[in-house]
Amino acid sequence: MVAWIAPGLTTIALCWRLDRRDGVALGFTAHDRDLMIDGLAYRAAPGMLPSSISLSDGFEVDTLDISGALTSDAIRGDDLAAGRWDGARVRLFAIDWTDPASEALPLARGELGGVSLRDGAFTAELAGPTALLEQPVVEYTSPECRAELGDRRCRVDMTSRRRLVSLLEVMDSITYRIDAGAVGNAYGYGRLRWMEGPNAGLTSAILSSDGGWLTLREAPPATAVPGMLVEIGEGCDKSLATCAGRFANAVNFRGEPFLPGNDLLTRYPGA
Repeated sequence: MVAWIAPGLTTIALCWRLDRRDGVALGFTAHDRDLMIDGLAYRAAPGMLPSSISLSDGFEVDTLDISGALTSDAIRGDDLAAGRWDGARVRLFAIDWTDPASEALPLARGELGGVSLRDGAFTAELAGPTALLEQPVVEYTSPECRAELGDRRCRVDMTSRRRLVSLLEVMDSITYRIDAGAVGNAYGYGRLRWMEGPNAGLTSAILSSDGGWLTLREAPPATAVPGMLVEIGEGCDKSLATCAGRFANAVNFRGEPFLPGNDLLTRYPGA
C-alpha cells in the first residue's frame, strides 16, 4: 500500500490515461486543477467520471463504465462516432495531488468497448484483462482462411502490396478513382487508410476494385474530396484457390476447405 493513503487527511486525486490505437495519449483527473504525471498533462475534467470500481480476485469478468459530458476539446463527438476511441487502452489510478511524482495506486486497466452518445454526453464500457477469458480457447474450423493477409500466420510480404495514391475523382460516398490501376479485383477485401483530411488516421474496408476504381464497404465518417492522399493495401477473399493461385501461399493456408460440414449428416442414398 502506498504511504500517502495512510494519514487521516488524505490528498487523493483520481486519474485516468487513455491511449488511442493511433498513438494519441490523453490524461484526465477528477482534481480541480491540472496535474503533470510522467511527462503527460492530466487535465481537470470534473464532468468525466468512472462508475464505482468493483474488482474481484476470481475469474469473473470485471467491467467499469466511464461516462461524462463532452467538455474536453480533445474528446469530440465526431471522433467518438467515427470510432477513433474504440479499443483505446485505459489505465485508472489514484495519486497524491500534492506530490504527483509519488507512487501511484493502480485501480483498473483495460480497453474501451463500444461508445454511445446521447444528449451531448458519452458512455463507454471498460473491459478488464479478465475479459480475455471469454474468448474461445481454440479456433473453430472453417472452409475459409482464418489468418489475415500479411500477418504472422499468413506470412505474405505486404511491402510491395501497399501503395500511396491520390484520389482523382469522387463519384459518390463510397466510389473513388485513384491515380493507379490494379489488375482485376486486387484490392477487393483490402484496406484503405486515410492519410489526409478529416478522416486521417481512420481505415475503411475496400469492397472491390476494378482498374483505377475502388468501392468501399461503407462511407467514411467525413466527406472525401479529390486530391486526398490515401494508402491502399491488397486484399484476399480467404479462399484456397486465391491463396495458392495468386499468392503461392497454400502452405500457410489456415482453413479446412475439404473438411465435411454438418450438411454431410443430411445426405443419404436417393436424396
